[in-house]
Amino acid sequence: MLKINHISKTFNPGTINEKVALNGLSLELQEGDFVTVIGGNGAGKSTMLNAIAGTWMVDEGSIFIDDVDVTKLLEHRRAQYLGRVFQDPMTGTAANMQIQENLALALRRGKFRGLRKGISHKEREQYKEQLKILDLGLEDRLTAKVGLLSGGQRQALTLLMATLKKPKLLLLDEHTAALDPKTAAKVLDATDKIIAKDQLTTVMITHNMKDAIAHGNRLVMMYEGNIIYDVSGDEKKKLKVADLLQKFEQVSGGGVMNDRMILG
Repeated sequence: MLKINHISKTFNPGTINEKVALNGLSLELQEGDFVTVIGGNGAGKSTMLNAIAGTWMVDEGSIFIDDVDVTKLLEHRRAQYLGRVFQDPMTGTAANMQIQENLALALRRGKFRGLRKGISHKEREQYKEQLKILDLGLEDRLTAKVGLLSGGQRQALTLLMATLKKPKLLLLDEHTAALDPKTAAKVLDATDKIIAKDQLTTVMITHNMKDAIAHGNRLVMMYEGNIIYDVSGDEKKKLKVADLLQKFEQVSGGGVMNDRMILG
């Protein structure tokens, strides 16, 4: 479902601010894989996600989604294959529109929009069923303005919107990092349910090592723009946070992960 071949990306090349963000990175995901990605600041995690989404064009290499070469496609052209949730809960929803209107926008993405009635009774019932998965009581607040929701509720709604049309690939860019622990746990629970229900192929970036171990069927660790550790199956289930710290120290020559990861 995703094939990344030796991609590289350097920002500000030839200047004093030159930064190699991706260094010949390769990664393959089979359909239904749920991969968590971990690594310190500057490891290249978000750059990899932005390269997949087309936010940044890579300098070298290629990217395929469901056997389609998207390497040179602009971001809006790749949107038909992707669902994405960002770190900021305020991103991804229209604050001045109702919950049902936000969901209708997500469901109609890429479709022709005529002058028929905005939201049908059938659609409204569909939205209620979908919102029940989140377990936040939003199914009874369809006409509420999204701007009145909490950050956690908005992020959960964004997650639902990103997956309504069952994307080929779901990208989660630290989508619980801005939430308090209790709300983050609830959003992660909803994430697991939605991914399992629709068997979505997913890449989830996280700074929380416990979350990286607890969720998904595969874990990759990044360092200096490349993948240094790739584990799945029973081996991943047996992992401990101490194992990840030890692995990082081995590869980095005794370096220490940033405080955010250790505290997370």
